[in-house]
Amino acid sequence: MKSHSLLAAATALAGIVASSHSASAQELVLGSFGGSFADNVTACYIEPFEAATGATVITKLGSSSQHAAAVRATAGQSDMDVVFADDAFAVQMANEGLLVTLNRAQLSNAPEIIDGAWAADDAYVAAMLGATTIIYNKETVTTPPTSWNDLFDPKYEGRVTIGDVSGTSGWQFLAALNQMEGGTLDDITPGIEKVKPLAKSSALLYSQADQVVALFERGEIDIAVWYPDRAGVAAGNGLPLAAAYPKEGAVGIRPTVSIPKGIGQEELAHKFIDTVLDAENQKCFSERQFIGSVNKNVTLSDEVSAIVPVGEALEKMLFLDPNDMATRLPEWTRRWQREVLR
Repeated sequence: MKSHSLLAAATALAGIVASSHSASAQELVLGSFGGSFADNVTACYIEPFEAATGATVITKLGSSSQHAAAVRATAGQSDMDVVFADDAFAVQMANEGLLVTLNRAQLSNAPEIIDGAWAADDAYVAAMLGATTIIYNKETVTTPPTSWNDLFDPKYEGRVTIGDVSGTSGWQFLAALNQMEGGTLDDITPGIEKVKPLAKSSALLYSQADQVVALFERGEIDIAVWYPDRAGVAAGNGLPLAAAYPKEGAVGIRPTVSIPKGIGQEELAHKFIDTVLDAENQKCFSERQFIGSVNKNVTLSDEVSAIVPVGEALEKMLFLDPNDMATRLPEWTRRWQREVLR
């Protein structure tokens, strides 16, 4: 009788341990951007994923550079299972061998995704299409901006915010100015010289996208070099914001999703990415976040199409090679810190 009791106890204990491991395996940590992005990731991706799998998603908020730094610091033992990051940072992680090659066979929605969304080696896939452009307050800026040069108008001195070069909008704005001033990717000096006075008079060199919302809410700025998706969400919440696409061309953004190496639950991570790529979920996110979709089967509403770059604005958009930019950004950052911030 005693041996039977011991056997039963051992069996029960083994079941508890197995159950504990199973529960642990069903917890997914997601590196996400903050603000409205995180809210809409929850509504459109996390909730359907949790409903379909029974897994629990924990979000870790940060910028692309912060997520890339975290994956780099924990190489092979990432504390994030899936990571959102703009493509210039995703390609850095891929080039350093920090990302799992995505298995399209595990992604049922892969055939519906545009070809340009995939990394050359499938280390990541773009989850959406965005831009860095001009966002302005319609109540204080009566004539919509038409050029990057409009940000340098003396009447807006101290009333403009731009991103720090450590973030996507910062280095993309620098690239746009450099091109406008006749520079090349090999010679960023014209852009550095152009941006200096604006950086010095900027209300804030922001490092997090949601910092801009507070500046508009408090009436501290009239214009921002920012993202139309964030502006669309803020406008939906009552702020009088509009997007203007400069005649020189806005800069395209491809926020990506990827799986760091060493996470131990790649199958679950693939299921989350497949949820992100699903047409219904893509439409949900695009409509709520005012951002372009990478799923070919998604049709956007007129309201969203009025915010996202389409037609001539899309044709003029500057798309920079993420592999190329990954090699240039460290030097751009050094020059920014040495010449712009001094």
